[in-house]
Amino acid sequence: MATPTKRTRFSRRLPDHVTDELCNVLSEKKVFGFNDLFERVFENLKQRNAVSGGEEMLRLRSYEKLQNLVNRGLVEKIGKEYKGTARVHEASSAYAAAQEAAAEADA
Repeated sequence: MATPTKRTRFSRRLPDHVTDELCNVLSEKKVFGFNDLFERVFENLKQRNAVSGGEEMLRLRSYEKLQNLVNRGLVEKIGKEYKGTARVHEASSAYAAAQEAAAEADA
């Protein structure tokens, strides 16, 4: 009889640079239209050399991720403009890594 193998939880999640930059820009407590927000995010990603897939594809990914932040309540949508809430940092990879490290420390 075969013994079941124990599955270990292994997740190789790379940092989400687009969401991180959205969080960085939206944490400035300013109101942004999508085009202004995207230009800031795109410039920051180019400086970090984290742009891949072309500008139009990045624009689509940015819009999708922004809508996810709105649905999670981390970004406030005012008409066609967006403003980060006090909790916008919760979407960043650094916050997720800190939460995971804290959970491992408790276990």
